[in-house]
Amino acid sequence: MFDVVGVGANSVDYVYVLPQFPHPDTTAAKLPVTRHVVSCGGQTATALCACAAMGLRTKYVGAIGNDGNGERIRRELERRGVNVDQAYIRDASNPFAVILLDERRRERVVLWNRDPALRLRADEIDASLVTSSRLLHVDDTDEDAAIRAASLARSAGIPVTSDIERVTERTEALVAAVTIPILAEHALEQLTGERDFERALRIARQQRVRQGVRLKPDTTYEHDMLCVTLGARGAMLLEGDRLHHVPGLAVDVVDTTGAGDVFRGAFITALLRGDSPADILRFANAAAAISCTRLGAINGVPTVEEVGALLR
Repeated sequence: MFDVVGVGANSVDYVYVLPQFPHPDTTAAKLPVTRHVVSCGGQTATALCACAAMGLRTKYVGAIGNDGNGERIRRELERRGVNVDQAYIRDASNPFAVILLDERRRERVVLWNRDPALRLRADEIDASLVTSSRLLHVDDTDEDAAIRAASLARSAGIPVTSDIERVTERTEALVAAVTIPILAEHALEQLTGERDFERALRIARQQRVRQGVRLKPDTTYEHDMLCVTLGARGAMLLEGDRLHHVPGLAVDVVDTTGAGDVFRGAFITALLRGDSPADILRFANAAAAISCTRLGAINGVPTVEEVGALLR
């Protein structure tokens, strides 16, 4: 049995550090690359690597290309202790991203590519795999597959966390399907039309009620929590009617790529060991902060000991 099964995205990232962002028809039209790395990433893949680094048994379910980048991500996940036996190998190029980092302003631009042949279908979700874990984690890359996986897990009484970064016509259904939605701040604002994040979380909670989600613990719904990540400002979590807000930690930022994914991996780790909501946020914030001091997504994953040292 695995502690965490993750259904979602993977990527191979080409990360380039620049003295500033390019600008046509200026002296910044041609720029030297200060530093560059090839680092594996992707929402769910990075979150699972964080869980594995923190001692959890993890399994990845998603589509991987049969090219060199597909081989690279498979090797990297296996090297970091993530089981990939149930990954779907497609006759397509693996997802990749080009990430440009402005070393002066500590900002980034992400350019990505994912072949449509890599879409994971709902009917490809193995019910026995999803229900044989302590927790399921899904992202918003292939929403129908994520909704089916989350619905199967919830029916089996298994908690489901999420990584939701965008809003589509399927987002409300996805938020309703998972038991502990974790949303990026811009996604929560777009979903609810509310810029105040406490009010937005409460609106999202009511949207879940309208979708038929039961909000009291029973055999099919273990937790009543919604969370929003706020970048350097930390994170906010609504536990029933009680709000928890834990500020972020100040660090020397190198690259924010994958910080939200690492946050989710650390959140899952703290949740499964029984931490309180506020302690879950503190632990996840610290893990995300450490990841921001390193170049690359999966390359930025910290250990439990590193997170503990920062918190102390």
